[in-house]
Amino acid sequence: MATFFLFIIYLAFISLGLPDSLLGTAWPVMQLDFDVALETAGLLFMIIAAGTIVSSLASGAVINRFGTGKVTLVSCIMTAGALLGFAVSPSLVWLMICAIPLGLGGGAVDAGLNNYVAAHYKAHHMSWLHCFWGVGATLGPIVMAQFISGQNEWKDGYLTVAVIQFALVVILFFTLPLWKRVAKGSSAASSEGPEAIEEETNEQSSEKIKPLQIKGVKLALVSFLFYCGVESTMGLWGSSFLVNVKNLPAATAAQWVSLFYAGITIGRLITGFITFKINNRILIRGGQITALVGAALMFLPLPPAFSLAGFMIVGLGLAPIYPCMLHETPVRFGKTHSQTIMGYQMAVAYTGSTFMPPVLGFLASYTTIGIFPSFIVVSAIVMLLFSERLNVYLKRTKSWA
Repeated sequence: MATFFLFIIYLAFISLGLPDSLLGTAWPVMQLDFDVALETAGLLFMIIAAGTIVSSLASGAVINRFGTGKVTLVSCIMTAGALLGFAVSPSLVWLMICAIPLGLGGGAVDAGLNNYVAAHYKAHHMSWLHCFWGVGATLGPIVMAQFISGQNEWKDGYLTVAVIQFALVVILFFTLPLWKRVAKGSSAASSEGPEAIEEETNEQSSEKIKPLQIKGVKLALVSFLFYCGVESTMGLWGSSFLVNVKNLPAATAAQWVSLFYAGITIGRLITGFITFKINNRILIRGGQITALVGAALMFLPLPPAFSLAGFMIVGLGLAPIYPCMLHETPVRFGKTHSQTIMGYQMAVAYTGSTFMPPVLGFLASYTTIGIFPSFIVVSAIVMLLFSERLNVYLKRTKSWA
C-alpha cells in the first residue's frame, strides 16, 4: 500500500510542476494579446512566487492542524481553479488576481509533500519525487506548444492543464483516507540505514544555539537562493530569449524550453539510483559544474544549436542540486535544528524564484533580453562559489569524515 500511495504522491508532484513552466512558455504570445511590456511577466511571476513563500511558511501550522492529505487536496483545488481563471481572464488585472491562489496552492503542496516523503520514505525517494515535478514541468510547455500558434489560443493550453489538475483532485479525494494509514505503517523507514547514523554524528553540541547562528547556514541559504534563481529564470525567460535573440518561432522555443525541464526530470530519475553509490556533496558539485558548462554554451557566440544544447545541459546539471541539498541538511547542521533550517532554505529558495527573474526582466527592459545567458552564467558561478565555500568550512571543522 505504501508503494501504491507513493505513486499518488508522485502524481501530486506532477501537478505541482505543470503550472510552473506555462507562463514563461506562453508569454511571447500572451504579451501581444494583452499589449503589455515584456517585463510584466516578471510581475506575474513575482505574485505567484510571493504566494508560494507565504503558504510554505504557514504550511507547518496548517498541516499540523488539518493533515497533509487535506491540505494537498485543497491546494490542488486552488491551483486548478487558478489555472481555469487564467484560461478565461479578459485582462491583465484578472491574471494578477488568479496568480494569488496559484502561488498559495503550489507552496502548500511543495512543503507538505517534501516533509511527508522525508518523514515516511527512504532518502532516494526525494530525488524521484522531484523527478516527477520535472515530468509536470516538462509536460507544461509541450501542452502549451500545441495551442500558441494563433491569437488567444494560449488560453486553451491553460484550460487543458486545468482539466488535468481537476482530474488529480478527484484522485486525491478518493485516496484521502490513505494518508494517515500509510504514515503509521512507514514512519520508521526514514530513520533507518547509514543516513540516519551519519546524521546523528553531526549533532550540534548545544541545543540552545539559534539556527541562523550555526556557522555555514548562511552560505547554504545563498546557494539555495541562486539555485532557484537560475532554475526559475531559465523557465520564465528562456523562451523569450530564443524567440527574440535566436529568432525561433514561439512554438519551437516552447519545445526547447521543455527540453530544459526534461533535463531536470531525467537527471533526477538517474540521481535517485546514483545516491546509492555517490554521496550528496559530489552530486551537488558535479551538477553545479555541469549547469555552468551549459550556461557557457548559451553565452558564447556560437551557432543556435549550441544554445539549444545548453538548455538541456543546464537542466541536467540542475537536476541533483536541489533534492541533494535538502537531504544534506541534517548531515550539515545536525538533526536538532534541521527542520527549522529546512524551512529557512525553502523560504530563501522561493525568494530567489520571486525576485531574480523580475530582476532580469527589469535589466532586459533597459538593455535587451540578450543579457539572459550572461545572467545565468553569473548566477551559476555565485551558486558554485558559495557551495564550495561551505564544503571547505565543513571539512575544516571536521563535520565530515
